Amino acid sequence: MKLLLDTHLLLWAAEGSKRMPRNARALMADPDNELFFSVGSLWETTIKSGLNRADFQVDARMLRRGLMDNGYGELPILSEHVVAIDALPSIHKDPFDRLVIAQATVEGITLLTDDVTVARYQGPVRLV
Repeated sequence: MKLLLDTHLLLWAAEGSKRMPRNARALMADPDNELFFSVGSLWETTIKSGLNRADFQVDARMLRRGLMDNGYGELPILSEHVVAIDALPSIHKDPFDRLVIAQATVEGITLLTDDVTVARYQGPVRLV
């Protein structure tokens, strides 16, 4: 199964955080699953780190390198993803979350999230 991790799961995975949900760890450890990160998550990390958000204090270059070194696939932002945002209901206002939801929907990749609001979207979204 292809799994797209939301930004916080990526950050927790990179730092080995104990906040990572157990079922997310199990899915990520399963060798039959392919793990992906969105370029949008790196964009979000860069912007929010620059705003001194405490939960985003990470170097996006180092995060990307670590994800790539650990076998994650990089999901670029395509125009198809961007225009698909318009079809999403207004459940969540965060533009970065809306982007990864649209990417997961367009690509048919399961989005793993710990965000209960994001999990309210129809489609390939799984709360962990």
